[in-house]
Amino acid sequence: MPKVRITVVKRTAHMDLLEKHLKRDEFPQGYGPCELLTEGQTFVIEGALPKKPDDFPCGDAWCDIQRNLASVMYGGDLPWVKQRGTAFASCCDGMRPVSFKIERIDE
Repeated sequence: MPKVRITVVKRTAHMDLLEKHLKRDEFPQGYGPCELLTEGQTFVIEGALPKKPDDFPCGDAWCDIQRNLASVMYGGDLPWVKQRGTAFASCCDGMRPVSFKIERIDE
């Protein structure tokens, strides 16, 4: 049965974009990196279908990583990534993106 580990590898905030476009008074928690995920946080999924773990806090990020997750889960290797069975994906938040490492776990 396929098994994959998802690790939060980087959270960033494009401060120039936040300063220019964020309604800081109405959305103060949005000023800075994503508050839903933390670097080093991991999630493991297994099974025939890639189902969002109950503790994965962001549905939008989950949707954004699906293509790479499915590729790795079902045996795909990305030729530009050094480690076989590994991919990287990011959420689509243009001001506060989060990057994920997706690894197939072969046990």
